Amino acid sequence: MEEAAATTVELERLQIDILHRISVLESSILPESSSPSLPDDESQTVSRLSAILRSGGVNDFSFKRVSPDYYDWPLESRRGVLGASSVDHLCKSIVLVNTQASSNILDCSDRNNSKYYVVVVQYTARFNAEAVKNFLYSLNEGKIPKKRFNLRLAPEETSIQLTGFEHNAVTCVGMKTSIPVILDEAITKLKPDFFWLGGGEIDLKLGVRTSEFLDFVKPFVVACS
Repeated sequence: MEEAAATTVELERLQIDILHRISVLESSILPESSSPSLPDDESQTVSRLSAILRSGGVNDFSFKRVSPDYYDWPLESRRGVLGASSVDHLCKSIVLVNTQASSNILDCSDRNNSKYYVVVVQYTARFNAEAVKNFLYSLNEGKIPKKRFNLRLAPEETSIQLTGFEHNAVTCVGMKTSIPVILDEAITKLKPDFFWLGGGEIDLKLGVRTSEFLDFVKPFVVACS
């Protein structure tokens, strides 16, 4: 009986894998032109973020709707359905809070010494908070004690309040609050220079040309992985 159950589970796993592979084959190839690609069911989020991107001079971007169980898939399956060049091109935006900021630092008005930062890193990378701490210390020319920089993952409710986006939907485009962005240097070295990140909804992903993203968002580029 146990052997039969195990066989059934394995068959289900293989079936899911086959369905993912079929989805990959059916996916359209990542557009190389400067014409944005939008999903058929263009939502209010897509319209709003597309307008923001275009107004900022970003023309090479793409939105893609994914399955509700997308985050249960392995990275290779996610890569395939998005048409990304590699799993290294899959990135995420995380909101960090400086827990040791001086009591008068309450918001993001000073991008060099902000209470909050959004960091964009690859899913395949391991975020190095110490590297960001050292960067911010140097950015402020040592005028702020290093002990005043301690970046930690912001509580989910804080992230939602600041960005307007849910967990797994966070993107650094069109946030409610103008939070300074830190982009991991490794992303700028990806070839081709087109990466994917959250698109403002849990099942919506945004692909964007790295060079245009840099010009528009003007992030701090830091080797933090």
